[in-house]
Amino acid sequence: MAALAANAGIALAKFAGFLFTGSSSMLAESVHSLADTSNQGLLLLGQKQSRRRATPEHPFGFGRERYFYSFIVALMLFTLGSAFAVYEGIEKVLHPEPLRTPLVAVIILVVAISLEGYSFVTAMRESKKIKGSVSWWGFIRQSRTPELPVVLLEDSGALLGLAFALAGVGLSVLTGNPVWDGIGTLAIGVLLGVIAIILIVEMKSLLIGEGATETELRTIVAELVSSPVQRVIHIRTLYLGPDELLVAAKLALTPKLTAGEVARAIDEAEARVRAKVPSARLIYLEPDLDRELTS
Repeated sequence: MAALAANAGIALAKFAGFLFTGSSSMLAESVHSLADTSNQGLLLLGQKQSRRRATPEHPFGFGRERYFYSFIVALMLFTLGSAFAVYEGIEKVLHPEPLRTPLVAVIILVVAISLEGYSFVTAMRESKKIKGSVSWWGFIRQSRTPELPVVLLEDSGALLGLAFALAGVGLSVLTGNPVWDGIGTLAIGVLLGVIAIILIVEMKSLLIGEGATETELRTIVAELVSSPVQRVIHIRTLYLGPDELLVAAKLALTPKLTAGEVARAIDEAEARVRAKVPSARLIYLEPDLDRELTS
């Protein structure tokens, strides 16, 4: 919501700046912020859609809606943001036009940096709650919650893009050569393209299906193994959504247990896992004899 509000205001301010100055950097940044505003709207729509109840056709629910809309966001960032900025930058480098009232562009860009900074700090604060001890790059790569990495990358890209736009406008004024404005626009386009490709790769992986992280998997296995569970024969995990992990495992139990003892062992194993990994909402455990011990 913070990113949506910030980007909507920034998009209007940048577009007004473009009308006053004719700066291609301002136009590229206007389209960038318009794309970001649309993206935040799509992320919120994905969150709403993912909360729908499961149906017979979709028995595991709609949690992956959030991954789908995040993937669409990445595609929009590449097409609407990067491709347009690259095209506009090339056009302005080949056919440079002098800027009108560049001071207006500078003021708007400085205000936009402040607003984007607010959105970026908000995203960082929310991310720290679930990031743990991993690095920021590790968080982007490993997070199963798509919205925060998307907003983090968008906002960091927006801040760098604003710096490029400010540099382009500033150098155009200092040197009297409007080609610098086109170069700043090109830099914005390349930056958005890199960010979009990173997001496309990560969201595609989530859409296909990712399992528990290494830390989560070690915790799950450790909690499953407790007398009378001798060991985990094999285990499969899959995130059905950012907050819903499916766990399926075959457990080796000690021999000669009664049906009641087996059922109790399975129930206790499920409870231990859920206590340590709350996202493990769907757990299917199959009891078996430990063939290694009985052979």
